[in-house]
Amino acid sequence: MGKTVIEKIITFHCSGDFNCEATPGSVVWMDLDVRTARDFGGPNVVKNLLESYESDRVADPGKTFFTFDTVAPANNIPYAQNQQICRKFAAENGIRVFDVNSGIGTHTLMEKGIVLPGYTAVGTDSHYNILGAINAFGQGMGDIDIAFAFKTGKTWLEVPSTVRVNLIGMPTELVSPKDVVLRLLQEFGASSLLGKTVELYGDYVTELSMDGRITIASMATEMGLITIFPEVSDRMMEFCKQHINANLEAVQADEDARYDSEYNIEIGNLKPLLAAPFHPHNVHEVSEYEGVKVDSVFLGSCTNGRIDDLEAAMEVLDGKRIKDGVMFKVVPSTRKIYQEAMERGILEKLFNAGAIISHAACAGCASGQLGMTGEDEVQLSTANRNFKGKQGKGKTFLVSPATAAISALEGKITVPV
Repeated sequence: MGKTVIEKIITFHCSGDFNCEATPGSVVWMDLDVRTARDFGGPNVVKNLLESYESDRVADPGKTFFTFDTVAPANNIPYAQNQQICRKFAAENGIRVFDVNSGIGTHTLMEKGIVLPGYTAVGTDSHYNILGAINAFGQGMGDIDIAFAFKTGKTWLEVPSTVRVNLIGMPTELVSPKDVVLRLLQEFGASSLLGKTVELYGDYVTELSMDGRITIASMATEMGLITIFPEVSDRMMEFCKQHINANLEAVQADEDARYDSEYNIEIGNLKPLLAAPFHPHNVHEVSEYEGVKVDSVFLGSCTNGRIDDLEAAMEVLDGKRIKDGVMFKVVPSTRKIYQEAMERGILEKLFNAGAIISHAACAGCASGQLGMTGEDEVQLSTANRNFKGKQGKGKTFLVSPATAAISALEGKITVPV
């Protein structure tokens, strides 16, 4: 019997067991290629390591990293102290730190070629499964589990079953990857595929840019999935090869792989979508909410903070001004994206349109950072979550960059044209 992508990756990494069979439901010990902790959770990882292990606290410093992205730079004393705890531990144990000037940790790992196709990686980030965009297994875990991963270089895992999803048709240019992943949320909700892995296939998938793949993979968590593996594409492999001088092989499912179930989802007639408060799966066509007054807009996050996203907003706003009274916040996902957006004039055009542009970080997804809302404020956000209180006391709608930009221009929810 053939294997799915996740079954192959886990089989390749079975720790000390050459007869390992990574079948759904089996529990295995898995070697880890990469393990990280961010400034949220990182201090507790350090605390657990110091309290539980007297020496040899890190199995392989070269595969271990800290990434500071949630409150970066620190805007309060507790976060400043937490980051410094991690910096000190890193210096003492030979661990590399991607500090507050780097941007979102998972994106940095992909851009630097630290995580590659077929790799296994874990970290203290609930959206660590975004690494499925480059055909790698990534999983967010609690601080105790990550401390164990730092110490041993491995973790235990119950092998998930896999669902195959085929996207049928090609949407119009008005439909973005964010709209497509919202369509998946509309179809599956937050729990119908709970604990499963999705392999995503179709002509649309193979033609996606790397930024689009990241957008779709980033919302696996909102569907309750272990991860999403978009079909391997030439674009994905080209992205990975830019960062490492070596031959790369992607992991692909066998033709006779066994799937838990299979779905065909038509996207050829898809229209721009949004997720209304207060759940990411509360999905509707943008037109159903057209005309709702907008107070603020946030463009960024691990879901929509890359060049494609900034450029989509810029194309809408170029030469125009956002509506008076609308606060439009723009946050690139990494320092590299920030630099490219500067060099290409994207940030200048967004600035001239009235945008507030901030440094690379998670920003609006992290409490206390750029992107919080006040009571009764209506915000449009390109992030992945709109739970009550997640981004303040207001109401947050999840939208694509194009919907965010045109709505900022009009001062009300507006369908992209």
